Amino acid sequence: MSKVYPSAQAALEGVVASGQTVAVGGFGLCGIPEALIAALRDSGVNGLTCISNNAGVDGFGLGLLLETRQIKKMIASYVGENKEFERQFLSGELEVELTPQGTLAEKLRAGGAGIPAFFTATGVGTLVAEGKETREFNGKEYVMEHSLTADVALVKAWKADPTGNLVFRKTARNFNPDVATAGRITIVEVEELVETGALDPDHIHLPGIYVHRIVVNANPEKRIEQRTVREA
Repeated sequence: MSKVYPSAQAALEGVVASGQTVAVGGFGLCGIPEALIAALRDSGVNGLTCISNNAGVDGFGLGLLLETRQIKKMIASYVGENKEFERQFLSGELEVELTPQGTLAEKLRAGGAGIPAFFTATGVGTLVAEGKETREFNGKEYVMEHSLTADVALVKAWKADPTGNLVFRKTARNFNPDVATAGRITIVEVEELVETGALDPDHIHLPGIYVHRIVVNANPEKRIEQRTVREA
């Protein structure tokens, strides 16, 4: 059975549903599955819990799903570029679980590895640790964090072969591999699909065993979140 689907809409069909937990890859706006996020918006599913490093920006990325009120809860690290996110959070319309960035990455990695929880020093003595178990190791206090898994993982990669072996490009490698392993069903948006055997095995960042569906988006927008230029 082929893993390659003709469109983002087709790749989501029969997989996404209201009330699911969806993990979305990317670092800021770099390496986000743009077409899959837009297709998820168009699917009309709602009541979603979204796990992502960020919440997109107004009108782009996960900001699209916030505008349509399809997200009920965000588990994220950095949310400072989205005014609609801020409005919904302050008005009590959106549940938010802010997580230190490294802890979020490890929660996803551990979830993908089948590890239910782990101890970290990050957040000890802060609001992050409230209500959580703490334990001392070698004279230092650590807080226990539960891992994260998702019903569906939406991932962006640079290249893939038809079996789902993936290559990520530069900053887009942040969070995407961990998100991919944490999903029960992993759907990948790629810029280039190559023949089976074309990828050097030593250059594959994630093996195809984690990938269930693939869609090609050869010309993503790749919007820049913060553009800084030198004055003339």
